[in-house]
Amino acid sequence: MKSPAVYMLASGQNGTLYIGVTSDLIKRVWQHRESVVDGFTKKYGVKMLVWYEQHETMESAICKEKAMKKWLRKWKLATIEKTNPHWLDLWPEITGPVVPANAGTQQTDNDLDSRLRGNDGSLGGAR
Repeated sequence: MKSPAVYMLASGQNGTLYIGVTSDLIKRVWQHRESVVDGFTKKYGVKMLVWYEQHETMESAICKEKAMKKWLRKWKLATIEKTNPHWLDLWPEITGPVVPANAGTQQTDNDLDSRLRGNDGSLGGAR
């Protein structure tokens, strides 16, 4: 998702909000989530992506971000709740579904830990 975007992160529903702008939404949100960079979001635990808007140009994204930072809190909350009324974390929406490394392969008994296959060497009773 490499295109200019404005985004809002929250610490939880109706919690602390952060507004940012980026040219790479996935990378930037990951940095917030993993507390890679010191600053406001790390200090206040603001990691949940609750709203974002993509833009054609970085200039328009920056203008929107600057305007939103001047908004009243209730306007910011209304913006989130208009598209995300349950305050879901939108991280999976921007990254796509997580596919396990062994997806599409059939699991066999040989893939299981020996204790799960039932042949762990014990004779069936306590020793």
